[in-house]
Amino acid sequence: MSDTPISLATLMTPSKTVSIDFPGYTGMEVSLCYLGREELVKLRKKCVSTKFSKKTRQPEEILDEDKFLIEYCKAVIKGWTGLKYRYLEELLLVDISALDADDELAYTQDNAELLMKNSGDFDTWVTETVGDLENFTGNK
Repeated sequence: MSDTPISLATLMTPSKTVSIDFPGYTGMEVSLCYLGREELVKLRKKCVSTKFSKKTRQPEEILDEDKFLIEYCKAVIKGWTGLKYRYLEELLLVDISALDADDELAYTQDNAELLMKNSGDFDTWVTETVGDLENFTGNK
């Protein structure tokens, strides 16, 4: 082993993507990307504006929640497979009567954003899964 100390900066990676089974839905996998703290801070900064408050006479940061959701989805949801139409009925209010319930909803950025906006279960699972580093290190 070398006497030269290794810099932690050379070992760090800003993100990592893995496919994780969505619990309770056979064959459904979601590709999620772990973002380090620095990347999440950059993402948030893109979605914050500063406005002057007449009430407090101080500048206040305002988070554009819609913009943040769009940017967050782009950053962390990289795709999915096995999301059958019948699973959608359990995640949000949909009308799939004209479709084959066993066909799959294709991944698109718009579909991911709509699912995150309208399904509390999906949003909570994505947020908790991405927030748990062990899901991306293989140490579970």
